[in-house]
Amino acid sequence: MTDNQFATQTELFDLSGKYALVTGGTKGIGMMIARGLLQAGARVVISSRNADTCAEAQQLLSEFGDVQAIPADLSRHDECQRLADLVMADSERLDILVNNAGAMRSEPLETFPDEAWDAVLDLNLKSPFWLVQALLPALRKAGTADDPARIINIGSIAAIHVAQAPTYSYASSKAALHQLTRVLARELGPQHVTVNAIAPGVFPSQMMGATLDAIGDKIAAAAPLRRLGRDDDMAGAAVFLASRAGSYLTGTIIPVDGGTATTATGTPPVMGH
Repeated sequence: MTDNQFATQTELFDLSGKYALVTGGTKGIGMMIARGLLQAGARVVISSRNADTCAEAQQLLSEFGDVQAIPADLSRHDECQRLADLVMADSERLDILVNNAGAMRSEPLETFPDEAWDAVLDLNLKSPFWLVQALLPALRKAGTADDPARIINIGSIAAIHVAQAPTYSYASSKAALHQLTRVLARELGPQHVTVNAIAPGVFPSQMMGATLDAIGDKIAAAAPLRRLGRDDDMAGAAVFLASRAGSYLTGTIIPVDGGTATTATGTPPVMGH
């Protein structure tokens, strides 16, 4: 498509023929994104540590399109490389990489342990970088000037404003991931690869389950839109960034949070994804 041609509404968000990897795609936000990409026509690989969870998610998502699940512990560099090798063995081109796999640890300042830093930083910050390194040849091969390959990092509004929960390593890792997004965007733009981040507010997920059971109503009431995130909110943001509609964005951090982080006059009880 040349500059003077207009895409139809369908073409703007069509991902037919695209190949995507969504880490942490077996539940929560990752599954929301995987479902959205599948419905838009992409072929999707999902990954998480647990083989049984991968199998269950693959079965659930298969009604929406062509999906494959590969178990991998992405807190380890060698496992990131193994996953990348398997993805590239299936195709030499990767159109969309969604770095979603993440972990959170919440403990008071006085007792916050060393391992809560190592485990969270390895998965939330290092693994996205390792996967970009490993998959860059496939991303470069897929991208063109008119239709770049896409990297979508899943950050958090905990990196934009300060929540009350003592999630020191989580908030720090997500802030670092936002900045890594900008750094990579500058470097990879000329190589026809865009790099953007979604900063989710509170969405129903296993990570947020106990919090939502306890204070979900209060969290929803604190958002200007007076509700929590829904599956389509996250799926839509990801499809936008992955499609022609989002092809001229790079280095952006998009809060998908009902306005909580960008309009807050106080501090809600907890933020994360």
